[in-house]
Amino acid sequence: MSTNAVDITLMGRSYSIACPAGQEKALKLVAHNIEQQLTQLKSRTNSLSREDLLVMAALNIGHELLSEKTKNQEYMEQMDDRIRVLQSTLEQALVERSDRHD
Repeated sequence: MSTNAVDITLMGRSYSIACPAGQEKALKLVAHNIEQQLTQLKSRTNSLSREDLLVMAALNIGHELLSEKTKNQEYMEQMDDRIRVLQSTLEQALVERSDRHD
């Protein structure tokens, strides 16, 4: 898989990041979202260093990711339950239909 170098800027510092071909737009969007979060954190806590801001942003993003994973897992469990109910209902209907035709 080929990679391309993508230039991003976070907190005034430029970075050249290796990125899989075709994923450049996604990387730039992620960098933009991180930059927004860093800007918000900096405006609320003006005394934190660049490194502290980055750690805070990483923790916030990690928390958001964990929350989304938890929601996704709960949704998948609900869908699995619904599928089991549908399968059971269909099986029961087929058995009843078969019994009527015997």
